[in-house]
Amino acid sequence: MILVLNAGSSSLKVEVFDLALTSLLSGSVTNIGTEGKLSLGDQSGAVTTQDHAAALNAMLEALAAQGITLDQLSAAAHRVVHGGTILTTPARVTAQVISAIESCVPLAPLHNPHNVAAIIALQELAPDLPQYCSFETAFHATSPAMAVRYAIPQTQHDAGIRRYGFHGLSYSNMVAEFSEALPSRLLAMHLGNGASLGAIKDGKSIANSMGYSPLSGLTMGTRSGDIDGAAVLRMSHALGEDETDKILNKNSGLKALAGDKNMKTLLEREDDEAAFAVEHFCYWAARHAGSAIVAMGGVDAVAFTGGIGENAAPVRDQIMAHLSFLGDVDVHVIAADEEKAIARDALQLIEADA
Repeated sequence: MILVLNAGSSSLKVEVFDLALTSLLSGSVTNIGTEGKLSLGDQSGAVTTQDHAAALNAMLEALAAQGITLDQLSAAAHRVVHGGTILTTPARVTAQVISAIESCVPLAPLHNPHNVAAIIALQELAPDLPQYCSFETAFHATSPAMAVRYAIPQTQHDAGIRRYGFHGLSYSNMVAEFSEALPSRLLAMHLGNGASLGAIKDGKSIANSMGYSPLSGLTMGTRSGDIDGAAVLRMSHALGEDETDKILNKNSGLKALAGDKNMKTLLEREDDEAAFAVEHFCYWAARHAGSAIVAMGGVDAVAFTGGIGENAAPVRDQIMAHLSFLGDVDVHVIAADEEKAIARDALQLIEADA
């Protein structure tokens, strides 16, 4: 079995897969550092978790109670948000890989430290268990220089200011799910609270709407999406960096336009603000779709994934209405499964090591 771990700032999600990539059991520990809650399968309850190591201990005990013990695992596999320009493919955990992940902390200060914490905590508990990492940014490493370079001085580019792209694990899973039926030029949309759009040509990412951070691109649940840098500078000068960061990442997007980040709720409302917010979301998705289609030199199919992409047919319909000038284009809905993508990466590395 493969244990997949996804460590967030105050949460730890896990899922266990067999070697046929069938999900066996999933769970999470939330509110790490305060009054934690552990859920596994259909069981849940309070748990004391002062840090990620304690959360991992609690989860492993819960898994053991369900008959899944450390000695039954072939490997553990982790989601890591940022691999920078160094970690561009899935990797087996080594001291060098941990060091490289830590070097990317300035690029993802809210995520990479917690990803590393889970890796180290599991190393201490099971030092002989092989561990692997998959990186959200890695799928986009195939994008050409034209697509990732900002028109800024070389010194700033060399310092890491460039487009990276995100949601790579979701796009990777999408490509795998298409298998031999993968369209050559695929316009891929991961639409959820975080939303992005990708140009996938012959299975490779050549452009993504997110850039240096997940803030840019489409209108999102609480993120602004694209905004002029001068406007950000003005806000930062007036409000300070921390407050501006909070506004753009936590209090913008659908939440700013209609007071609610939940697309399901907005679609159920009948007021003008909600209708405007939904249309803003769809309009800017279609605007960015045009950019991706140019990058691919056309489009053969469109695929939606993510919570909104999978479940909000009115949103899909509005976006495709904006793109009706394309004529008849196949539209697909693919279930998001980043954990399966991580398990798949680990299995391929296990087989390569055998």
